[in-house]
Amino acid sequence: MKTYQPKVKEIKRSWQLLDAKDEILGRLATKAATFLMGKNKVTYSPHLDSGDYVVIVNAEKIELSGRKKTQKVYRGHSGYPGGFKEVAFAKLSKENPARVVEHAIAGMLPANRLRGPRLKRLKIIVGDKNPYVDKFKTQNSKLKI
Repeated sequence: MKTYQPKVKEIKRSWQLLDAKDEILGRLATKAATFLMGKNKVTYSPHLDSGDYVVIVNAEKIELSGRKKTQKVYRGHSGYPGGFKEVAFAKLSKENPARVVEHAIAGMLPANRLRGPRLKRLKIIVGDKNPYVDKFKTQNSKLKI
């Protein structure tokens, strides 16, 4: 038997809608990363970008387990002396809740040259209004929520 390798022209991208309301951040991120990589498809291949578009609504209503709401801190360094920065989850989720979800999903994608194009297919919306509704109507398939 020969292993089937899908051609780039044969890749069909669908749209997946995920509602972040009362979802745990890590569990939502794993679902989104699976759809972005295309691991839910039969034709999955690690070296091809065969994933779907993912739309996440209600990003501001994401939940965390345990005491992470008060203890979780995002750290970064600019590379310059004195360039260390820390932002608490509570502050970042108040200012930019979409960034919290995007950071979690980006951390679950493999660090290779496909990460950038996969993250471009991720659409995070604060609020419940979905501007990509017309994409779902043309798809003619069940939405996975």
